[in-house]
Amino acid sequence: MKIYLSILFGVLSMTLVAQSTIQGHVTDQAGLPIIGANVYLKGTYDGGSTNDTGEFSFKTEAQGIQTLVISYLSFETFTLVDEVTKMNKLLISLRDEVNSLDAVVLSAGSFSAGDNSKISVLKPLDVVTTASALGDFVGALQTLPGTTTVAEDGRLFVRGGDAEETQIFIDGLRVFTPYSPTTNNVPTRGRYSPFLFDGITFSTGGYSAEYGQALSSVLLLNTINEPDQDKTDIGMMSVGATLGNTQKWERSSLSVNASYINLAPYIALFPDRNEWEKPFEVLAGEAVFRRKFDNGLLKLYSAFDASNFELTQEDINSEDGVHFKLNNKNLYFNGSYLGMLNDTWTIFGGLSYTHGRTKVGLSTNAIDDTENSFHAKLKLKKRFSSRFKLNTGIEYFATDFEEDFSNEFVSAETYAFDNNILGSFAEADIFFSKNMALKAGIRAEYLQIFEDFALSPRLSFAYKTGSNSQFSLAYGTFNQNPTNDILKFEEDLDKQRTAHYIFNYQYNKNGQIFRAETYYKDYDNLITFDSEFADFDSEYSNEGYGYAAGVDFFWRDNRSIKNLDYWVSYSFLDTQRKYKNYPKQSQPDFINKHNISIVGKYWVDAWKSQIGFSYGYATGRTYTNPNTDGFLDQKTKPFNSLSLNWAYLISPQKILYFSVNNALNFKNINGYQYADSPDLNGQFQRRALQPAADQFFFVGFFWTISEDKSSNQLDNL
Repeated sequence: MKIYLSILFGVLSMTLVAQSTIQGHVTDQAGLPIIGANVYLKGTYDGGSTNDTGEFSFKTEAQGIQTLVISYLSFETFTLVDEVTKMNKLLISLRDEVNSLDAVVLSAGSFSAGDNSKISVLKPLDVVTTASALGDFVGALQTLPGTTTVAEDGRLFVRGGDAEETQIFIDGLRVFTPYSPTTNNVPTRGRYSPFLFDGITFSTGGYSAEYGQALSSVLLLNTINEPDQDKTDIGMMSVGATLGNTQKWERSSLSVNASYINLAPYIALFPDRNEWEKPFEVLAGEAVFRRKFDNGLLKLYSAFDASNFELTQEDINSEDGVHFKLNNKNLYFNGSYLGMLNDTWTIFGGLSYTHGRTKVGLSTNAIDDTENSFHAKLKLKKRFSSRFKLNTGIEYFATDFEEDFSNEFVSAETYAFDNNILGSFAEADIFFSKNMALKAGIRAEYLQIFEDFALSPRLSFAYKTGSNSQFSLAYGTFNQNPTNDILKFEEDLDKQRTAHYIFNYQYNKNGQIFRAETYYKDYDNLITFDSEFADFDSEYSNEGYGYAAGVDFFWRDNRSIKNLDYWVSYSFLDTQRKYKNYPKQSQPDFINKHNISIVGKYWVDAWKSQIGFSYGYATGRTYTNPNTDGFLDQKTKPFNSLSLNWAYLISPQKILYFSVNNALNFKNINGYQYADSPDLNGQFQRRALQPAADQFFFVGFFWTISEDKSSNQLDNL
């Protein structure tokens, strides 16, 4: 009997010795208990969960060094590697999971349009449902704060910068010629169809170190990763026709769009202020091929357009007007691959190529421009943890430009240059918590044309002040080489520079978003010349300078009134520059101090219709009156325009669309042209520079043929 008792006592002793108790207390970073957290030893079945006070306790037979795991939704998983016997009276504080949906975002200077973005102020379909945009993504962005109304131009003018200071990228790769060429007082349009894009980021300042050669802003366009189904889109319009088709297979897809625009029939019905010999005509096509691999996605995007027109425009110094003829062909190719190397490394590689040729006949001058430009980029991104990510890369830009100039009075001349840039960047995203984040980066560039080196630091900070609000700060320096119009005449120059300082507040809750942003920009090294226009015999320098300061407000609401979605933008801009041929620092003639934009879209069930409006107001722009002693000290009257549109759903896949720009027929004036010499009374006569047409009417019929029999182009109108 004693032997059995001894054996039993020994077994019990061994069991008691082998068991250990693991216990502790789990809280968040504010010291509040976390209830229901999962606690266990990795590789065993031993564990438990925290109680109402955040405490846990369980026994285990595991011995030696073990891994304790504590996890809870929206918090980072905690691990502790130690001797089991030391895992008692633990005090553990879990950190917020920064990948959660309510984490802070870096939003200073940035507007995002995308269904997956946490800082969206626009949706992709807004690009083409905004009444004043006429299907042009630039037109839609001009309703956002920070942009300036330059109705006769059509490009993006951002926060005191001229249009050349904004660069456009598709899938992270540069677009060198994003706009169709045009002539004076006839606004241009973006070349690329918005139907192939599902994400837009418009940075009005303080943008990432990944992007360079833009003094004011960048516009990032992302093509659709994967279409939802096979479909064909047919459009018949008062100005032309469109045809698109998408084919989707198991691991790849192809989307093709083609369009033909001819304004001759329209101008025959609604003549404008120009004498057209050949109204604007363009043939364009786009294609996107996508191929999914196990760990990545390949995209091949290409676009081609050919445009031409011929007209005579009124000119106060020419009784017969000024004759202008243009023929342009443009090819753009973009190929990129984005993939995962492993669980923490991603790789991006891509290249873009642009070939553009423009022939211009201006009075007796013949100009023939040819541009070949290339951009290659390799980028690596490392995710060290949810709190630290590093983005680094290298890229190369190359531009070969040549212009042949001739007229009947002088011998032919050729102007040419090569503008090559080697760039690299490194940028870290650091999340201190889901309420506080920092982005810090630096960009380095070697500018071959100037044999110069440039460093550009960038910094952004964001702090969440509540569940629906946050503020952000951004600082950065930015460089940009002179434009082609300068470099073709003079290469002995330097880069232009600016510094951005931005403070942003944002509130976003349940279909309502409010943004307020103030900024300051300091310009240096701007290009100046001593003639009326940049020319081969002008004297050039980098002695220009200037500043831009202002405040932007944005409010969007699709919740308060059923079926109504609207937004309101307001911008105040104070800016002056000494550049180009300015004799002193002045407010440029493309600046409006105050800009207001109101956009609304209302769905009427009974009419099966979406009705929209877009109203824009801008204070007058400066001009110089040679009858006075001042320079750019006169102001035009304010700009006003109300645009309306109506999309009627004939059937689930057929839409009839109407729109009119400047429905109230405001007589806007963009500026004045003065005579070169005074009259007999010593006065310089002038004429008002009015839009070619005060109004524009559009009618279209759009038909979608798809597998589900219900998809339509209402999202695109």
